[in-house]
Amino acid sequence: MIYLSLFWEFLKIGLFAVGGGMATLPFLRELSVRTGWFSQDLITDMIAISESTPGPIGINMATYVGCNIAGLFGGFIATMGELLPSLIIVIIISKSLERFRNAKVVGDAFYGLRPAVTGLIAAAGITILTSLASAFTRRRVRKNLAMTGEMTLRGQVLPVGGIKEKILAAKRAGIKEIILSEENRKDIEEIQPVYLKGLKFHYVRRAEEVLALALLK
Repeated sequence: MIYLSLFWEFLKIGLFAVGGGMATLPFLRELSVRTGWFSQDLITDMIAISESTPGPIGINMATYVGCNIAGLFGGFIATMGELLPSLIIVIIISKSLERFRNAKVVGDAFYGLRPAVTGLIAAAGITILTSLASAFTRRRVRKNLAMTGEMTLRGQVLPVGGIKEKILAAKRAGIKEIILSEENRKDIEEIQPVYLKGLKFHYVRRAEEVLALALLK
């Protein structure tokens, strides 16, 4: 049964792809060869779409593959398979830490990690910001919209690389509008107009501009 196969394959990827994100690529390539569910060429499109949409890239890729193979429910099953190992590991770690949470050494260690974690979240980009804002405000993200860009702790949107590849993959996926850093404008100007037909670009400098464009009223 395709749903059981999807769940099992992505359960293994979630368990063994330590580091998530790009660490899943070798597993996806092997899965492509072994099952024939998707082509090697599609992996490039998957990376671009996953990086341009809200959420962690590893989870987005699981959802993308599942939806392509078995529709919306297939995407759900693949995503659950990818998530389950991490969920179990986090529960085990949290239960273990309960014994030591009052220890001074543990408390000092977590206190020191907080700035680093905050910086990592900020560097993950405007897609995470949009996801969090959507969840907290209950405002939905506009359809056919993609975005890519890093963000500083002060809300400045920074440029990213690989713009041409991301744009082409987004167009293939039916994306109509794309949010980019103002500093990526020069990258768009270098792409031949024929590849940009049907796409609308929004160039931003601040995180507030991203939310105003991405979230429905």
